[in-house]
Amino acid sequence: MKKRTILGLMGGLILSVALTQAQETTPVFNEQNGKITASDAWIPKNVEELKGQLMGPFVRNKQGHIVAIDGQNSKISKDEGKTWESFPLFAQPEKFNVSGERAMITTRSGVIIFAFLNLAERSEWKWDPKTSDSPGAILPTYAIRSLDGGRTWQNLRRLHTEHTGAIRSMIETQSGNVIFTSMMMRHNPGHHTVLTYTSRDDGENWERSNVIDLGGIGHHSGVTESTIEQLKDGRIWQLMRTNWGTFWECFSDDEGITWKTIRPTAIPAASAPGQLKRLASGKLVLIWNRRFPEGKNTYPLRGGDGQFSEIAASNHREELSIAFSDDDGKTWSKPRVIAKSYKIQNSDTSKAWIAYPYIFEIKPGKLWVTTMQGDLRISLNEADFY
Repeated sequence: MKKRTILGLMGGLILSVALTQAQETTPVFNEQNGKITASDAWIPKNVEELKGQLMGPFVRNKQGHIVAIDGQNSKISKDEGKTWESFPLFAQPEKFNVSGERAMITTRSGVIIFAFLNLAERSEWKWDPKTSDSPGAILPTYAIRSLDGGRTWQNLRRLHTEHTGAIRSMIETQSGNVIFTSMMMRHNPGHHTVLTYTSRDDGENWERSNVIDLGGIGHHSGVTESTIEQLKDGRIWQLMRTNWGTFWECFSDDEGITWKTIRPTAIPAASAPGQLKRLASGKLVLIWNRRFPEGKNTYPLRGGDGQFSEIAASNHREELSIAFSDDDGKTWSKPRVIAKSYKIQNSDTSKAWIAYPYIFEIKPGKLWVTTMQGDLRISLNEADFY
């Protein structure tokens, strides 16, 4: 019954996309119609490579300088990312190893808040294929903040110790509250869930939301790696990675404390996270890995064994796409490929993913896109893709 309901709600859009793609010739991505980056990705001619740039997330501090995190240090650039000055994040750096899955924001009052998971404390990961579980797995979620533009950091908070798969998104609401997404592993059997934390005092204290648990069996099962934005009506919209062919969504009308109306969307997506962001133009932008490569309606499935996941899913990550919405996600522009693995096209054995994107609007209409997987570093203009 659940499967029929999901298919019914996904409905016509996935079908129409599949039919459209089936009728198209698979496009060619080569050096004649694009460029090849230092990380062996194809990008369109109207996209600029940011060779050697740091990975996001990026924010501007109250002085107008760009701030990023690199390892155990805060990085500040006064020249739009050309050079960086380094400052320690932690008083005891030997106790921390910041993962690449993280989120950061500068609040309207000028406080920078950074949320991350600490790989230095990762322990008890002992996946047992007999029980499809890793009981007692630990990978904590932390938050820390800076009151001086990223030079010094304080109010380090460990918010939970349960295994956190990823932290991907943070926003400040119209009311001035800060919300970020996290995850929490559940057991018997092992699977992932999503939750958020809300701060009403610029990151000094945090409130935990209800946990979104849709079940699952496997170390990549359940709902994971979500992204959030506030809609114009005040609700917070959350898109979650799943193995079910689309993003799933839920909504909060109480500043991220309670999530409800949990359901599938009509946005075809691989089992990989997207990044949702409100732009200066008022539009929403979504960057993600679609369920199938451009021009195709199939992709090899992974999982379905009760270890990776209970259902086989598309893990397509060789292309990164972008789409825009000017009606708060009700409709979207046609997805456009902004990066494709060049290695995949030209090798039978090499594998290169381009996934886990971060979006930074360095100035109105100009976006930096960086990825954790594939080391993509590019800049593009909103007007060229909308």
